[in-house]
Amino acid sequence: MDRIDEESQTPAPPVTFTGRKTLVAAAVAVVLIAGALLIRPARTDDDARPPRPSERAASAVGMGAPAAVVDLKALVADREKWLAAHPDDEASWAVLGSAYLEQARRTADSGWYPRAEQALKRSLELRPAEKGNFDAMTAMGALANARRDFGTARKWGELVRAQAPKRWTAYPVLVDAYTGLGDYKGAQKAMELLLEMRPGLVAYVRAAQVYRDRGWREDAVVAMEHAAGAAKAPAEKAYALFRLGELAWERGDPAEALRQYEGALRTDPAQAEALGGRARALAALGRGGEAVRDYRMALGRTPVPELARELGELLESLGRGEEARAQYGTLASMAARDGRNGVDADVVLGLYEADHGDAAAAVRRLSEEWSRNKSVQVADALGWALHRAGEDEAALEYAKKATEPGLRSAEFAFHRAMIERGLGDQEAARRHLEEAVRTNPYFSPLRGPLAKETLAAIAAPPPGGPENIRPTAPWVEPELPKAAKPKPTPSGR
Repeated sequence: MDRIDEESQTPAPPVTFTGRKTLVAAAVAVVLIAGALLIRPARTDDDARPPRPSERAASAVGMGAPAAVVDLKALVADREKWLAAHPDDEASWAVLGSAYLEQARRTADSGWYPRAEQALKRSLELRPAEKGNFDAMTAMGALANARRDFGTARKWGELVRAQAPKRWTAYPVLVDAYTGLGDYKGAQKAMELLLEMRPGLVAYVRAAQVYRDRGWREDAVVAMEHAAGAAKAPAEKAYALFRLGELAWERGDPAEALRQYEGALRTDPAQAEALGGRARALAALGRGGEAVRDYRMALGRTPVPELARELGELLESLGRGEEARAQYGTLASMAARDGRNGVDADVVLGLYEADHGDAAAAVRRLSEEWSRNKSVQVADALGWALHRAGEDEAALEYAKKATEPGLRSAEFAFHRAMIERGLGDQEAARRHLEEAVRTNPYFSPLRGPLAKETLAAIAAPPPGGPENIRPTAPWVEPELPKAAKPKPTPSGR
């Protein structure tokens, strides 16, 4: 027993491998690895390395989602280099066209649109639409929407849907196209199908847009919050926060809007749309100097005509007329540039001309736009231009088309109120001015204060009140004639 205990306490000798044993172990390992690969071959997603910038951007533009500026530049450089050596790769031409389109959206430089169109047409030459080049077809629809050519966008989207009804990427194009054409029922149906097929960031963004247009504010906010929750990249998250800021602004909450815009800028400092939104919110909160600074910074990054119009009106409200006129001139040059690149800027130009230029020219411009696109935005702009041109009866018909479908817009309500006042309908004007002020009293640095002043003027009765507002003597119940008694009916009848 003592010997056994002694042996058990003696440490075992270290394990050593001879050369022969090492070779045997290596052979066994190779056999095991080979067997594992035969059971399940290696896949591309087995690579543990994170995706490259160009791969991230390609995934985003393929889904119709925002892409980071750095990733987007990498994708453009990568595809351009590839296509220089492989010019017959139709799939890469479609990717490159989508990347150019996203560059246009991120920079507001419409010069990217012709390049996107050229790349997408090259893809369709190599593989025509009838052979199912769905990526290029969908991107052509998105390009048409970006140019506000909604009729063409609808044709592309419906062509994809006819050939591949289950291809979900056609439905965001259709939602935007139907909305631009004023077919809000069609937009809602396409959105509902999109949500069934592919719930996620893109679907939730379109749902929020449809709900907003119907006047369902709470539903729009919830949908956009879902979009923010579904975002997988900073650029996507920032875009959702920007849209939440827009919804807060439209319901007259500039403090909440500012919080959302700043959240978007913290998430993605290149989110220039949020910078313009922050300028709008700062102006509403009485911080005009900061607002002017942010507007100028936003215009430096994304030269958008609508931002130039907003800055011009803010400067005009601050008594800086010369600077305001300079901004209005910038607006006209931006719109002309966009027009050369196939962008329809008639709504922005028409509103500018109605307020600050030739109202008759605005009526002509917007009447042509109405013949193409019958959205509430075009109806409102045309109605306002007709009012400014002195044609209030015709203007009211378009103002009704703008306000009755459901969109809750302070600007639309103000326009309708002023048209009704021009027609002498004080009660209707008062009702819609109250709606404008209640919806968003900060909707314009020029027209917002005017709405409040006009409402105060027509809400109060004239000095002294109307004549005979009170009776001069106490009320006395009038003596009514007594009812005549019925004559008795002779018996037997």
